[in-house]
Amino acid sequence: MPTCQVLPEGYSEYYSVDLQKDKKTATFVNVLSLVLSLAVGIPMHLSYPIWHLFEMEDGFGAYLARMLVFLVSLIAYLCLHELTHAAVMKYYGATKVRFGFTGLYAYAGSLEDYFGKLPYIHIALAPVVVWGIVFFLLAFLVKGPWLWVVYFLQIMNIGGAAGDLYVAAKFSRFPSDILVRDTGVDMTVFSREGRNVR
Repeated sequence: MPTCQVLPEGYSEYYSVDLQKDKKTATFVNVLSLVLSLAVGIPMHLSYPIWHLFEMEDGFGAYLARMLVFLVSLIAYLCLHELTHAAVMKYYGATKVRFGFTGLYAYAGSLEDYFGKLPYIHIALAPVVVWGIVFFLLAFLVKGPWLWVVYFLQIMNIGGAAGDLYVAAKFSRFPSDILVRDTGVDMTVFSREGRNVR
């Protein structure tokens, strides 16, 4: 079903999750994030150790420039991640996307829209796929300590997508008629089946 702004007749709540309140799920997502980050970061460290990021063989000025780019790019990535979610939401017909920051994470969400199953999975996975490809290609263009600047972004991209990967995997097992309302801080799934699952 495409995106709609009014819940169709016969739909009721099927599942809901709020990672700020559901400590068990939040813990699982955080552990998954750590595992993914290590799975991506350790092989790179073994082939080109992380301390190369902090070397000063090219001079102190170049080192400071690298650290500045590193910090700015991390902040920029957080914004671009949420903008990617928002762009795909708009592509699928969202009327209004709102942005925010909870103190733990940034978010993009919509109060007015209900997304079909496949569109929502696309929305959830878009940043990790798009930026995963971008950072993979960038890694071939940079050399020396700059490689870790790009690779940290990739680690952040994959590890930071743990929540997106979790909901995409979980929702993929739900009925095909589901509609998802994602406010940015919580997600509620509706279905004609109307049974609440955990």
